[in-house]
Amino acid sequence: MAQTEGDSLSDLPPSAKLVYKVLEYDGPLTQKGIVEESMLSARTVRYALERLDDIGVVEEDVYFADARQNLYEITDKSECECETSAVSSS
Repeated sequence: MAQTEGDSLSDLPPSAKLVYKVLEYDGPLTQKGIVEESMLSARTVRYALERLDDIGVVEEDVYFADARQNLYEITDKSECECETSAVSSS
């Protein structure tokens, strides 16, 4: 799905918001780590990560301990957007 002007964290499904919060609290994690922390299915986590990547709030890196896996973390840009939206909604 292409990114549109209206896409933001608040427009995402609950599973994507949960994955975002898990990454926010626990820092960079592999998909397996996100599955364990969130107790969501692997397929749901994959979909959530795809949606978060579509709006540019998560970045994917190589997990050096096991190159078959990727490490996911929140981008700095997304933290600024969340703070800005929280301030403007007050």
